[in-house]
Amino acid sequence: MNAPTPAIGQPVSRVDGPAKVTGTARYAGEFAPDGLAYAAVVTSTIPKGRIRRIDTTAAETIPGVLAVVSHLNAPSLPYHEMEKRPQVDPKSGDQLQVFQGPDILFNGQPVAAVVAQTQEIADAAASCIGIAYEEAEARTVFDPGRGREPSEETAKGGRPGASGRGDADGALAGAAVTVDAAYVQAREHHNAIEPHVTIASWEGDRLTLYDKTQWVQNVVDEIAHVFGMDKEKIRVISPFVGGAFGSALRTWPHVTIAAIAARMAGRPVRVELSRRQLYNAVGYRPHTEQRVRLGADRDGKLTAIVQEAAAQVATYEEYAETTLQPAETTYSCPNVRTAYRLVEMDVNSPCPMRGPGIVTGLYALEAAMDELAFELGMDPVELRLRNHADTNEKTGQPWSSKELRTCYETGAERFGWANRIPEPRSMRVGTELVGYGMATAIYHADRGAAEMQATVFANGTAVIRSAASDMGPGTYTSITQIAADALGLPVDAVRFELGDSDLPTAPVHGGSITLASVGTAASAACEALRDKLDRLPAKGGSIAETLRANSLDRLDAKGKAAPGEETKTHASSAFGAVFVEVRVDEGLGAVRVKRMVGAYDVGRVVNPKIARSQCIGGMMGGIGMALMEQAEWDERFGKVMNANLAEYLVPVCADTPDLDVVFVPGEDTIFNPLGAKGLAEIAICGVAPAITSAVFHATGRRIRHIPIMAERVIG
Repeated sequence: MNAPTPAIGQPVSRVDGPAKVTGTARYAGEFAPDGLAYAAVVTSTIPKGRIRRIDTTAAETIPGVLAVVSHLNAPSLPYHEMEKRPQVDPKSGDQLQVFQGPDILFNGQPVAAVVAQTQEIADAAASCIGIAYEEAEARTVFDPGRGREPSEETAKGGRPGASGRGDADGALAGAAVTVDAAYVQAREHHNAIEPHVTIASWEGDRLTLYDKTQWVQNVVDEIAHVFGMDKEKIRVISPFVGGAFGSALRTWPHVTIAAIAARMAGRPVRVELSRRQLYNAVGYRPHTEQRVRLGADRDGKLTAIVQEAAAQVATYEEYAETTLQPAETTYSCPNVRTAYRLVEMDVNSPCPMRGPGIVTGLYALEAAMDELAFELGMDPVELRLRNHADTNEKTGQPWSSKELRTCYETGAERFGWANRIPEPRSMRVGTELVGYGMATAIYHADRGAAEMQATVFANGTAVIRSAASDMGPGTYTSITQIAADALGLPVDAVRFELGDSDLPTAPVHGGSITLASVGTAASAACEALRDKLDRLPAKGGSIAETLRANSLDRLDAKGKAAPGEETKTHASSAFGAVFVEVRVDEGLGAVRVKRMVGAYDVGRVVNPKIARSQCIGGMMGGIGMALMEQAEWDERFGKVMNANLAEYLVPVCADTPDLDVVFVPGEDTIFNPLGAKGLAEIAICGVAPAITSAVFHATGRRIRHIPIMAERVIG
């Protein structure tokens, strides 16, 4: 019997596509346990203080209302300290403890919930609750002067306050050419299509949660410690996630609210956050201000890098980012100093957002590199080539693979970079100024421990199972392809079941680690299954025939995968080069991205169709970061004023330029047996600075505050 064509490397269409387009894919909010009730969350309207009085009388008298929950009647929860905090949670501080007291820590904090027979009744009743506050002075202004270094706990988690090598300040003082510039990046919000939603259902002392999450097993761990429960009595189900970009990594307070409400109402309860509530009930990319100083000799060789960042953070939790990692690893430089500080504010806690930390730090570093290239009169690509880091100079380790030079060459050729006239304001089309810009992309490659169960059946099909998640990058499809090849089966004969905490262990679905982690476990499980088949006494021409020859209707095996010695011997990263053309209308201040080329080194590409989809999504996210997305912050109320999709602008179809994605050849079998590196995060990295540099090339104006609004272009 002829073996099927290998699936890896083929542009296989999404195996979950039919379920999504026909509406049979069930997202968390679409489950319907018997007796389902609905909750509406009431949030605070002040940034700091205490609840003085809650009047629920009017709400409780509305027909159909089942319960009203607040700190006055909610059960006291233990919120046990976890022995080891999950990697997605802040490393220090205390998470928000919902309905456990009258203190208000930020505007938008959950203070009550109404449970009713319908969502409409719950919403109406919630609007009838009266709350009186005792207000306190709040810190709602971002003041870098009040910044402090992260705590020791956070530093141990990989986010140090200060680090470096050599004598950066001394080298900077003696540098032939220098750049010293400050950059501002606005607070950004995820705005995924699917809002956050949880359905909680109790059966005795057992709890089932249907939850929008990027890590089902972490929800089990977190809710177990909140309620003081055995983990074995909690099950979390999340087969489909409608986008998240990092917003569903953590277990947010609304999950606890759903469980409390279901317990008090005596029936399953659904909690869905409104679009407005998503701006304060879950996290965001924090407002960050940076200063970058570069020193170089006349030939463009970097002699000093100093990068400092200050980022907003909540008062109750210490979320810190790896913002300054690019300064330490992207370029070859003997003298580097970084300093990271946190500015405490009475706000809800930030959280990871696609490319967390790295995309922020890379924006400032790459913008400064473009400024240095201009000061030197050097081509921006040439400057980067002269400072190519052959090793990770922070750790001293060699790269497990690196094709960045090829990314520069390939991207520049496909873009037509050679046609760029270096002088600003030198290129026009009609009445519009034309600008070219480019930047380096880098994002560390990691993987986590994962397990997979594989089963083959006598009818020639197979099922693989893991507690992994799929929020849209194509996990269902790519892992199916890996398993199909490992078993020698066609893709349509393999089914992947995921998104259930009762399934074999999977790591967080974030940080671009899923394919390298879960895919390797899938390969291991399938190889273990083939070994079992090979040891069966009777042989057949196919898996199905072998099973039938041995009177078996099925055969199972498990596989595991985890990082190994390579983490001690090598540094691993995905790399890329982004090239952008912008058009600028000087009179209106309007900036449009005309086209973009991204050349990426992500190792072996399992599915080029899905990989391209990931990259164009990241590119669009970068356009939003550079030109559109910002939370309009009112310091008087400590509140995001444009908390909706009408006034918080995100790129749409009309903003989509010509996007060209190319993957340079390469496999990284040191990092991972599959040879694949992470893909999701790298696609947004470098886009924003490439755009800002293109705007400078078009206009001659350095705009160091993103997003670039029209008033910043013509002001």
